[in-house]
Amino acid sequence: MNCTIKDATVKRYHYNDHAQLERHLADFVAAYNFGRRLKTLKGLTPYEFICKRWTIEPEKFNLNPLRQMPGLNI
Repeated sequence: MNCTIKDATVKRYHYNDHAQLERHLADFVAAYNFGRRLKTLKGLTPYEFICKRWTIEPEKFNLNPLRQMPGLNI
């Protein structure tokens, strides 16, 4: 995962300051977790995989992952 993040950020872009890198990194991680389908997770995104596990074993989680989706959580 570290290599994936590095390839998508510091190897590809120049950042004027640390805050700019932090913003891009947060955006990349959000896009990865909610949009990237992975073969190792049988075609699910990391978020979908966590939600699926939560429905099977909710006692292993401190927070409901369905409430962790970006945007309005009403």
